[in-house]
Amino acid sequence: MEEVVLEAFRSRFSIFFFSFAAGFVLLAVVLELLRCMPWWCSCPVCEAYVTKSWAARFDNLCDWYAHLLRESPTRTIHIHVLRNTVTANPDNVEHMLRARFDNYPKGKPFSAILGDLLGRGIFNVDGDPWRFQRKMASAELGSTAVRFFACCIVTAEVRERLLPLFDAACAGYAVLDLQDVFRRFAFDNMCKISFGLDPGCLELSLPASEFAAAFDKASMLSAWRATSTMPIVWRAKRLLNRGSERELRDAIRLVNLLAKELIRQRRKLGFSSNHDLLSRFMACVDDDKYLRDITISFLLAGRDTVASALTSFFLLLSRHPDVRSAMRDEIDRVVGRGAATASYDHLRDLHYVHAAIHESMRLYPPVQFDSKFCLDDDVLPDGTFVGRGTRVTYHAYAMGRMEELWGSDCHEFRPQRWLRNGTFAPESPYKYPVFQGGLRVCLGKEMALMEMKTVIVAVVRQFDIDVQAAWPPKFAPGLTASLKGGLPVRIRRNACTEVDMSPTRI
Repeated sequence: MEEVVLEAFRSRFSIFFFSFAAGFVLLAVVLELLRCMPWWCSCPVCEAYVTKSWAARFDNLCDWYAHLLRESPTRTIHIHVLRNTVTANPDNVEHMLRARFDNYPKGKPFSAILGDLLGRGIFNVDGDPWRFQRKMASAELGSTAVRFFACCIVTAEVRERLLPLFDAACAGYAVLDLQDVFRRFAFDNMCKISFGLDPGCLELSLPASEFAAAFDKASMLSAWRATSTMPIVWRAKRLLNRGSERELRDAIRLVNLLAKELIRQRRKLGFSSNHDLLSRFMACVDDDKYLRDITISFLLAGRDTVASALTSFFLLLSRHPDVRSAMRDEIDRVVGRGAATASYDHLRDLHYVHAAIHESMRLYPPVQFDSKFCLDDDVLPDGTFVGRGTRVTYHAYAMGRMEELWGSDCHEFRPQRWLRNGTFAPESPYKYPVFQGGLRVCLGKEMALMEMKTVIVAVVRQFDIDVQAAWPPKFAPGLTASLKGGLPVRIRRNACTEVDMSPTRI
């Protein structure tokens, strides 16, 4: 009996051993095959990217990229495992965005990565669909009357919701997540300006928003796809509905519910006599899926970029009281000491405030980099060959840290660098591609700057914001720059400022 048991044990052990050995050999063969594939590269840069060894020296991936680009003589590098050429050379940026615009579309690989979230929205398409959406958005966002209308909405949101919220925080000495506050604020404004609806997210009680959380998660997981060295992995996970792809699908399901509700409410209220962005599209498009894609794209642009820029601005301002003092002096001189908010005309005369906003986005652009895909073989102005199908990325975050572009003090927050005799002096969009340039230049630039200035003027003159987070900032993965863990702050009232909170003429 014992011999039979022993023999059975030996047989099972042999099967286990040979199965293990065969599996080990098979794994070794697969790994060797993977090494021979185009996405495998053993150069120091690719090895550091794959193993994440860069994290031993740098707090953020964007800081590592900035370091590599500064070290490169051409300010261009290659991440072979991503088949990505990354540049911080303004001549290359102009080549992509203007001179050879048709050769550098968003491309099908980019559309595949973001397709589940953005669908056929303006940020994810090329050709006729892009031209159609851009033409419609341009008519809405480029009008002076619409900008004035938007200014009225933003001013009302600041006076009626944002400032009372900060007042309440002062009274209770509460800790606020400023990043979350600005996301809610920007979401309210975007919905009112572009969709003609008021979701009322910025209430004093600050209820938790599952839609906002889903939007953030969908953005983060979509961005992770672009960092994968083997796209087949996330595609397989999506096919099998497993892991991060299952989380992404669940998050997008909630995002779709939000978009569907926005469209339903707009249709219920009627759109034929309204001039908001969604109404204009609904008059021309009878496809709710397409309207959903358009809605999500503009929510991403209007909420996340403005919130990111405002968060970074107040993070920097908390470390530079001299800039805050200079801003208060200009606001008192231009706006007057009694008004709580600035008028539409006053905003245009706040040159130092305007410069401070641009300086903040130079250091912390809301979109740290942007990618296109090369349609046909090309050579960049710096001599870099770009093969067909290569992803080409210009890195705005790194460009803001280049000494030859901004001087030896490029790491410092100095709004004065944007002023000439006290007047704001813009830079080339290819040196400062925060709003892109060429045919894809941001249509909402002026509206976004107006929104930021309105907030900054009202908050800076009345409150001191004490940031409770560590320095330097750490970023979370996502399509736009966001701070990992938010931005916890305490708010104190500026005792030197007395303001009138009664309604003002815009």
